[in-house]
Amino acid sequence: MNFLAHIYLSGDSREILIGNFIGDYVKGKKITGYPQEVKQGIMLHRKIDSFTDKHIITRSSRKIIAEKYGLYAGIVVDIYYDHFLSANWQQYSEIPLREYIHDRYRLLDSGFSIFPAGVKSWFPYFIKSNWLETYTNFNGLNMVFKRMSYRTSLPDHAEYAVIQLKQNYDFLKENFIDFFAEIREMVQTDFNIIL
Repeated sequence: MNFLAHIYLSGDSREILIGNFIGDYVKGKKITGYPQEVKQGIMLHRKIDSFTDKHIITRSSRKIIAEKYGLYAGIVVDIYYDHFLSANWQQYSEIPLREYIHDRYRLLDSGFSIFPAGVKSWFPYFIKSNWLETYTNFNGLNMVFKRMSYRTSLPDHAEYAVIQLKQNYDFLKENFIDFFAEIREMVQTDFNIIL
């Protein structure tokens, strides 16, 4: 799961949202310096990542692009799944996607002061470039893959990733739908979050 799914799976709590959003940047015992609900969001982030990485459905999705991406195939699938979440948004929320995204930008921005330095360095660009809305179409996805390769050690095979998504669209979409039902249930059961 990438940004949009992590944000969605946070439910309506601002603090859980902030913790989930910064989860990749809070390692080990650094979690102790945060308020309780933010800690819960960080733990939610870790659980989502673990659940996703180990799941048989996401493994099946990763096989499609493993040749070019190897160990980074999971990141690509996370982005694919954010695309499917945005493309099928009306099945998961009554709030229009654009309205939802801009509300979440506002909530996240209100927590900027407690963001780790690593998040503070790119967060203004994240909002300015309207990152979350770029998942909705193939051109946007191409930009997301390019941005991720600049920001991380993800290999830059953006065109390949988009081509593979197009060629395997129905298979990947079904994988997403099946997997997302399971991860939503896990979040609601294990974290008592209403989605």
